Amino acid sequence: MNSSNPSAVNLRPSTFDLPPSTLLIELPTWLGDTIMATPAIQNLIKTLNPGEITLVGSYVSTEALKNYPKVKRVFVDDTKKSKNRLFAAYKLAKEIGTHDIAVTFRSHFFSKLLLFLTGSKKRYQYNPSAFKLLPSTSLHQVEKYNTFINKILNTNLPAGDLKLYFPKIPPSTFNLRPLLGINPGATYGSAKRWYPDRFAKTAAALSDKYNILIFGGPGEVKIAKDIENELLKLGVKNYKNLAGKTNIAKLISSIAALDLFITNDSGPMHIAAAYKVPTVAIFGPTDYTSTSQWKNPKSKVISLNLECAPCMKRVCPLKHHECMKGISAQMVIEAAKELTG
Repeated sequence: MNSSNPSAVNLRPSTFDLPPSTLLIELPTWLGDTIMATPAIQNLIKTLNPGEITLVGSYVSTEALKNYPKVKRVFVDDTKKSKNRLFAAYKLAKEIGTHDIAVTFRSHFFSKLLLFLTGSKKRYQYNPSAFKLLPSTSLHQVEKYNTFINKILNTNLPAGDLKLYFPKIPPSTFNLRPLLGINPGATYGSAKRWYPDRFAKTAAALSDKYNILIFGGPGEVKIAKDIENELLKLGVKNYKNLAGKTNIAKLISSIAALDLFITNDSGPMHIAAAYKVPTVAIFGPTDYTSTSQWKNPKSKVISLNLECAPCMKRVCPLKHHECMKGISAQMVIEAAKELTG
């Protein structure tokens, strides 16, 4: 693995005989990747037993993990927005300060630089190129992150469950029926998004049993509104549109309280996995073998497995988007009913 310490790959257990006083963890940028890193982070924390933990990362990643045990300080890395990123990284590093051990789950040059500038004694960086010699479907992203941590610790710890520390809190006005959540967004790009009218048709077919929550980030308000309009056309009124109205904590707590979740490949999909929420996950251009829900026994993946997939593109390069167009509402409805009985 890539590390500023050449001995990182071949560490002996005696290297960490004494618990470090301070541990710095730089989280992945995306919400989903951060949640998929939690089994590795759990193994890291349990093995090292640090006195206190500092987190640095994007706003969404740090918000998701800021209430982890022993987390004392949290820094949002906005250096990418700066006109002089080098100076901004230096300034952030000095605010963060020196730690006994610093680990980054990002492979970017500026992540390596940030850890170096903190002056931390031992520094380790995730290197995805270490897995390129393996078949693309051989390891889930959770396992890749966990392998990285096992190399640091010189251990062979298995990757456990995804872990988030937020309570289940359903919206108070929607507690008379089971809750169905639908998540039409996907931050990475439009190619990952199933269609609003099909989400609406699916939700309508299940609305006699479930109250419906529509999820979405600030950039997905229009998509959610389109679903809302379609639901009204179908005569469905027992829904609540939460798109653009939740912070990360409320998003996690609300998804945790669901009885069924229908979603694109996205960060919220991994939130549901952490709480073992029955989930139908719709995959088009992305690789479900590496980013599907981890250790959720109540999960179904809908994928057409086309020859052109997974292309991993933000927008369909062939202009037909058949990987999503070919998935009907009825396919998802049937999967949901099979999952919940």
